[in-house]
Amino acid sequence: MKKMSIPTSKTSLVLFLCQIISALDVPLDLSQPPTITQQSPKDYIVDPRENIVIQCEAKGKPPPSFSWTRNGTHFDIDKDAQVTMKPNSGTLVINIMNGGKAEAYEGVYQCTARNERGAAISNNIVIRPSRSPLWTKEKLEPNHVREGDSLVLHCRPPVGLPPPIIFWMDNAFQRLPQSERVSQGLNGDLYFSNVQPEDTREDYICYARFNHTQTIQQKQPISVKVFSMDSLNDTIAANLSDTDIYGAKPVTERQPVLLTPTGSTSTKVELRGNVLLLECIAAGLPTPVIRWIKEGGELPANRTFFENFKKTLKIIDVSEADSGNYKCIARNTLGSAHHVISVTVKAAPYWITAPRNLVLSPGEDGTLICRANGNPKPSISWLANGVPIAIAPEDPSRKVDGDTIIFSHVQERSSAVYQCNASNEYGYLLSNAFVNVLAEPPRILTPANKLYQVIADSPALLDCAYFGSPKPEIEWFKGVKGSILRGNEYVFHDNGTLEIPVAQKNSAGTYTCVARNELGKIQNEVQLEIKDPTMIIKQPEYKVIQRYGQVSFECIIKHDSTLLPTVTWLKDNDELPDDDRFLVGKDNLTIMNVTDKDDGTYTCIVNTTLDSVSASAVLTVVARPNPPFDLELTGQLERSIDLSWIPGDENNSPITNFVIEYEDALHEPGVWHYQTEVPGTQTTVHLKLSPYVNYSFRVIAVNKIGRSQPSEPSEQYLTKSASPDENPANVQGIGSEPDNLVITWEPLKGFQSNGPGLQYKVSWRQKDVDDEWTSVIVANVSKYIVSGTPTFVPYEIKVQALNDLGYAPEPSEVIGHSGEDLPMVAPGNVQVHVINSTLAKVHWDPVPLKTVRGHLQGYKVYYWKVQSLSRRSRRHVEKKILTFRGNKTFGMLPGLEPYSSYKLNVRVVNGKGEGPASPDKVFRTPEGVPSSPSFLKITNPTLDSLTLEWGSPTHPNGVLTSYTLKFQPINNTHELGPLVEIRIPANESSLILKNLNYSTRYKFYFNAQTSVGSGSQITEEAVTIMDEAGILRPAVGAGKGYSEILFATSPVMHTVRPTFYKVQPLYPRIRNVTTAAAETYANISWEYEGPDHANFYVEYGVAGSKEDWKKEIVNGSRSFFVLKGLTPGTAYKVRVGAEGLSGFRSSEDVFETGPAMASRQVDIATQGWFIGLMCAVALLILILLIVCFIRRNKGGKYPVKEKEDAHADPEIQPMKEDDGTFGEYSDAEDHKPLKKGSRTPSDRTVKKEDSDDSLVDYGEGVNGQFNEDGSFIGQYSGKKEKEPAEGNESSEAPSPVNAMNSFV
Repeated sequence: MKKMSIPTSKTSLVLFLCQIISALDVPLDLSQPPTITQQSPKDYIVDPRENIVIQCEAKGKPPPSFSWTRNGTHFDIDKDAQVTMKPNSGTLVINIMNGGKAEAYEGVYQCTARNERGAAISNNIVIRPSRSPLWTKEKLEPNHVREGDSLVLHCRPPVGLPPPIIFWMDNAFQRLPQSERVSQGLNGDLYFSNVQPEDTREDYICYARFNHTQTIQQKQPISVKVFSMDSLNDTIAANLSDTDIYGAKPVTERQPVLLTPTGSTSTKVELRGNVLLLECIAAGLPTPVIRWIKEGGELPANRTFFENFKKTLKIIDVSEADSGNYKCIARNTLGSAHHVISVTVKAAPYWITAPRNLVLSPGEDGTLICRANGNPKPSISWLANGVPIAIAPEDPSRKVDGDTIIFSHVQERSSAVYQCNASNEYGYLLSNAFVNVLAEPPRILTPANKLYQVIADSPALLDCAYFGSPKPEIEWFKGVKGSILRGNEYVFHDNGTLEIPVAQKNSAGTYTCVARNELGKIQNEVQLEIKDPTMIIKQPEYKVIQRYGQVSFECIIKHDSTLLPTVTWLKDNDELPDDDRFLVGKDNLTIMNVTDKDDGTYTCIVNTTLDSVSASAVLTVVARPNPPFDLELTGQLERSIDLSWIPGDENNSPITNFVIEYEDALHEPGVWHYQTEVPGTQTTVHLKLSPYVNYSFRVIAVNKIGRSQPSEPSEQYLTKSASPDENPANVQGIGSEPDNLVITWEPLKGFQSNGPGLQYKVSWRQKDVDDEWTSVIVANVSKYIVSGTPTFVPYEIKVQALNDLGYAPEPSEVIGHSGEDLPMVAPGNVQVHVINSTLAKVHWDPVPLKTVRGHLQGYKVYYWKVQSLSRRSRRHVEKKILTFRGNKTFGMLPGLEPYSSYKLNVRVVNGKGEGPASPDKVFRTPEGVPSSPSFLKITNPTLDSLTLEWGSPTHPNGVLTSYTLKFQPINNTHELGPLVEIRIPANESSLILKNLNYSTRYKFYFNAQTSVGSGSQITEEAVTIMDEAGILRPAVGAGKGYSEILFATSPVMHTVRPTFYKVQPLYPRIRNVTTAAAETYANISWEYEGPDHANFYVEYGVAGSKEDWKKEIVNGSRSFFVLKGLTPGTAYKVRVGAEGLSGFRSSEDVFETGPAMASRQVDIATQGWFIGLMCAVALLILILLIVCFIRRNKGGKYPVKEKEDAHADPEIQPMKEDDGTFGEYSDAEDHKPLKKGSRTPSDRTVKKEDSDDSLVDYGEGVNGQFNEDGSFIGQYSGKKEKEPAEGNESSEAPSPVNAMNSFV
């Protein structure tokens, strides 16, 4: 089966369809007139040094013979020994390399291919040898030009064939630089808009390169000498006396003048489809700038280009619509000049409808149409077999009507080749088309069972190339017995091709093409396969990376599994650099150690045999900017200067600002200080300077990446000296002792001194006293101490700077104080007002300000607890201090303890310290509510009673008056029954509740009271045991050291079924997930706290894998599961969840299965010796249990285990003894329950932080709380304290069954 892939792009599809259409030729095994298949170009320029090959190939049946004409007459090749014709071809070979001369064979050649059915002719082929003549010798005078004038250096290359390519170089074969000022015109001349002194040189050389002959011709060097105004004046001065008046005018600016084209208007004719080039070059100073416009219209978009510094306007593929007036405008600061070029677009003939080969059967009709256009309109002429149709042999079936030949009732003798010639003054078109009269049954030219593969949602083209005469009708079918294809979903082309515009998956299959005419019928099958498109599901993304970093582009693809994709990476549409830093992975491109050269666009191209997709992303490499350079100082004044610089490369991150720093080489050489900063768009700054500083500057550029290296320092600039401009700052006067005043200030920096000899004049006088200023002049210090001052007296102070040139301006005065001393008196009239049990307010009278002897900072209150009134024990006294800032006379004392005795005193504070304390003031806080009881324990559960024990509150906060106990039953759906309240005297610490319902859970609320009110409560839950036959009820309080207190429970609980209220389930959670792994299975167990009837599931998967979790449902609500079918030696992750609880899962656990065993081990449980041993052990245990039971009935007591393990299922694993859970017992065969009492820890102490926990049920019985035998299944949530049991009491009498359960 032949396989064909159909391209998916629209361009490729059109080309493919055109190829199919053009392939409708007459099969070569049938008679047909000649058809020219290959010929040389009309204008054929040949290399005179090589053989001339004039091509002419044709096909036909029988094979055609060839002949040639030269310059309109027969060319007899047999008479010329230099000319040969290739075998079975019309191609001529003229031998030049063996003595022939190309010039002798110039002329117009035409080939004729002929057989018995007609003759086809080629175009007129004009043969011309290429020419590369030398420059004519000429004497070139040096060009002397004044600076600023225009200049044109003429090239005038020799006329060659084809015209040469012109360029200017120097003696060193280096191209001369060109710019807006100096450029080369279209004619090859070199134009200078204005000359400059640097244009002076003696080696302006024009070169002409003739590409056809691969030769370069050189013109004589041209010398240019530019005279500047200064040199010209010097020359004139040397040749004239001092009394002569001389001096050339300076360079003057001039408005633009056009050098080419000349005049104000010109015309240009261009042919349709060619490239239009218009040029304007202007002289002027400053150099003019050229602009182009089209009068009355716009320059064509996408076809307009500007070259040669906008001096050349280029429009490609011109059409008649591009005709019009084009204006170039040259402009500089002095004016403008313009030129209008009138463009006319003519057209050589071009085809509208070229004649096509016509195959007719005898008796059929047909037409040949030849339509062409051009400017001017071309004329149409017909030839038959190369002869003008007017003088060709007559054919009664033929009629010529202008550009159409009409054929009626053709016969076999009507076969011929017709030529259509369309010509005007700009060229001609010649086309051959034959009329072939045949009678042939249909034939299909497409290979049988051809396979087409296309991408889904793309067009599918199924080929059915056919031939027959008369022309067959084509029909398409799908499938072996399918119906004929019709409808809008298909397109049927004239050449037989079936097009499916949008091929879908269901378009795949077998298609049958049927061709029939009156002479017969034939069919052919082709296959169509639809492939999934190739997609880039993760495209590369735009990246910004710092220099020397690492960057990665992703290109993750999805493709049809039957197609093999290839991924190619390009940089800027070119191959990746050959560099080890570029690492191409399966689905990514990584660039290591990124440099600036890596900047660009990176494209990921994915190719298959059927489609191609690509995605691009830009990489921007950023870095800190390069340092500025070329620092220049201008505008130097005594107190200012201008600094300018050139920015360095910003490295793809715009410069945000420039930082200017300075160095003072006079005072701090080598130390750079911040001066100022300016925006990143500014490259000059005006800087203010200080006197007597030797400045040098440097500039640092800043962008988002960071700061550049500093620039090179500028030149130094020394400013003149002056008296100081400013005085020291931050002048203060603070005494360090009660009899002194310390005056301090911030000294001036070196550049602030403004000159040599910096000193300070320190002055002071007492405030509000009529004293004179006392002054002293000091140097090289920043403080001065005045001794012998009164204590804490205000002073006026000032510090003035001076140097050798004078004083600074008069300084401002500041107020200071001499030294402080400790306060002299304590606050008086201290009063305390107790607001509540934890808050008091203290008042005092302020001290006189004169006694403070310093700055009043505030008052301090010292207070401490003397003792608690509810307890006699004393403890370490811890004093607390509260500071009240400013001149306050009261304050609040928070956080006091209720029912306690306190003392306090108050002191005044200044900058020196604290004054004396006021006399201690005693006050008491009233009673408050107590804290919660320290603990609540529930012990000794029986059929209808529970024992409660508690501890008194840690903080009674008063005299306890009583305890309050509230309790209520809870059913299996967490509904609460009626609440019962009991008052208990304050001196009690335990209680036995009797007459409770058996096998019932109760919730207890317990708190203490003082006369103020009730404190916070502590809660606990407990369960009475089930009603069990044969249980011996122990005496209440047996073995206890406290007295028995009995309270009757409410009779409502026994006579009326209570109304229950819904409560929120308590904190569901799954914890302590543990695993025990073997070779191919693992035992998963967990602990659950939450609502009843939870349906668990186990999720697991390979650790570290991204695959979805596998899920296994756990039967019932048991808390274990066995995972089977695991892979040995593999790490797994596992978690447990509960159905119906959204997002409720345990944390993950990881385990590893055991390694695979080399051989299967023998199962010990199936060995006979092991079974026998186990039976003996079981018998011995049974005997021991019976003996124990007999002894127990005689009065012995045995402690009962807190936890029991049971095996209700082979998958159940033993629980840990201390995990707080209860076992579950059942008989799988007869469902008879094994009796078992409810077990609770002997010590039910509950810590405060766990008091809100509730009992969680695990049972699967009728009510969800108890098993079939009535035993409670579950555990208490929350952390419980465990203490050793007192004595040997047990909550139930032992039995053999229970003893066995305990053992197991």
